[in-house]
Amino acid sequence: MLVVFCPFAAGYFLSFFFRNVNAVISRDLAREFDLGPADLGFLTSTYLLAFAAIQLPLGVLLDRYGPRRVVSALLCVAASGALLFAFARDFTMLAVGRALIGLGVSAGLMGAIKAFTLWFPLSRLATLNGLYLAIGGIGGLSATAPAEAFLEAAGWRQLFMTLVFLSAAAAALVFFVVPEKPLPGRGETLRSQVAGFGRIFSSLAFWRIAAPLVACHACYQALQGLWLAPWLYDVAGLERPGVAQLLFVTAAAYTAGSIFFGIAGDRLPRMTIYKLGLALSVAMFALLSMGVTEHLPAILALYGFCTISAAIAYPLFTALFAAEMTGRVNTASNVLMFSCSFAFQWGIGVVLRLYAVVDGRYAPQGYAAAFVGLAVLQLAALLWILPMRETRVAPALQPPRL
Repeated sequence: MLVVFCPFAAGYFLSFFFRNVNAVISRDLAREFDLGPADLGFLTSTYLLAFAAIQLPLGVLLDRYGPRRVVSALLCVAASGALLFAFARDFTMLAVGRALIGLGVSAGLMGAIKAFTLWFPLSRLATLNGLYLAIGGIGGLSATAPAEAFLEAAGWRQLFMTLVFLSAAAAALVFFVVPEKPLPGRGETLRSQVAGFGRIFSSLAFWRIAAPLVACHACYQALQGLWLAPWLYDVAGLERPGVAQLLFVTAAAYTAGSIFFGIAGDRLPRMTIYKLGLALSVAMFALLSMGVTEHLPAILALYGFCTISAAIAYPLFTALFAAEMTGRVNTASNVLMFSCSFAFQWGIGVVLRLYAVVDGRYAPQGYAAAFVGLAVLQLAALLWILPMRETRVAPALQPPRL
């Protein structure tokens, strides 16, 4: 198990670190490159845009060539992106470097899920996913207070040079340690594999399960990856150490929630846990959208803990489609989630730009306008899935329509 789990986990740790580190270095980048809120939102979300753009081809690649070769090759791309970001001299170099990083870590979760379905029974999938997501959560934790400490000592450019070497090492670990295993559906034509997306996207069951995953987790990524830190500065009135501590609290809760919901997803009705977890997540996000700052550590801890319940969608998807389609069905949901993450992260910056900036702080009214809109979207997705019951079908090419 460890020779499959640990190498992929190393890359996934880096994926989350890359995803969230801009929240800590956002003010350094804004000051050095004279970036406004829309610029900062777009820059950070280029990671998400590239991540989303590759998801559908990635699903075919994973099902066709296997996770070992695909993930190791892409991690080399992440290393090149980190190198470009470290030596950036203008906004364009930053954006291209950030996009290459997003492309390079795009198979971090999907590759592992594909590997887990090859090596382990479905009854253990939620637990494995939960433990794996916890490793990503630790990567997110490392991008908060620990990254802040590194920045104080060495600066953001040296941080990214370190990430270049770590990404290359993770690529080597995946390629040379993970064993190969025959892929289900071998011999299927490329045309047939691509046509599989039509069967996925025509399934109403897929859309109903995917909607809350996409809306709720995309909002979390937009916040934890960038906008929660400025919100803590501008609305909660905290200074840099307090901001780093609360980002750490949120990421730590996310990590704990990964383990809890992973284990619960293999022992309790998955659909019920999925709905309850996301309902609590939406409630906490609604409090943030209303500018509530009392008991903020508790609100953020519960928000981070419950948001990761969205990952239960992946074993729910796996039960709907044949084993040879695992890569495609999960990347189909991922392209939606990361497209929305890009739109939300950039869109929050666009909304903030509509309001006056006072003493370098964005307007609380701007945050409220952006966050309330996202809260309504999450609530709509949750209401759509509430009547749905869990469905499990025998492996077949055609999923059920609900």
